[in-house]
Amino acid sequence: MRRKIVAGNWKMNTTPAEGKALIADVLAKVGEVPAGVELIVSTPFTHLIPAAEQLANSGVALAAQNCANHESGAYTGEVAPAMVAATGATYVILGHSERREYYGETDALLLEKTKLALKHNLAPIFCIGEKLEERESNIHFDVVKTQIEAVVCQLSSEELAKVVLAYEPVWAIGTGKTATSAQAQEMHAFIRSVLAAKFGKQAEEVAILYGGSCKPSNANEIFAQPDVDGGLIGGASLVAADFIAIAKSF
Repeated sequence: MRRKIVAGNWKMNTTPAEGKALIADVLAKVGEVPAGVELIVSTPFTHLIPAAEQLANSGVALAAQNCANHESGAYTGEVAPAMVAATGATYVILGHSERREYYGETDALLLEKTKLALKHNLAPIFCIGEKLEERESNIHFDVVKTQIEAVVCQLSSEELAKVVLAYEPVWAIGTGKTATSAQAQEMHAFIRSVLAAKFGKQAEEVAILYGGSCKPSNANEIFAQPDVDGGLIGGASLVAADFIAIAKSF
């Protein structure tokens, strides 16, 4: 049986004090989450160490939102995977559409980051997805397949076992638009088929999250799809009640 995961991506929001208050609100409600559903919060870098201390022994995991593709050195402003791991974080989001779009992150760069994150025992939450024009041009499957083959299919079976995938239709991020449950299922099943071509039956074990304006009002329908294993939640993760409500939607 595949893992059920709800991960909150706070993006560039909250001060450390605000983040501490938000985590306290989440922890106050975490008992409402059904058994077997994993919660992850992904805070800004500035919050990681206090967040790890606050989340200790809570069952809620911590993720960074990015990491560097180098071990160390003269890379001003970058944060190495070893540094992230030392904070107590156990996951890292890689390949998010905002990193690809605004910071020019390529598949080659993301493969370097993914390999290095895994080396330092960080589990990647690896994001894939198409833009609106790519879907409208009917090349969305080709785009997603290329993203998977360039990075995930370059991993070993042992490495894949530590990876969580997140499908994010770029046209549905922060726009209020959401893929229909049928569209989400169609793409998640396709993603699993691409993995199966390389990894065989192991593809059935990989958790694939949906990320794209998922909220309490639509999470139940989306999570009910057979190949959707949870969500990578943006804006709704900044409200503890909404984040917990989504986690209760399985």
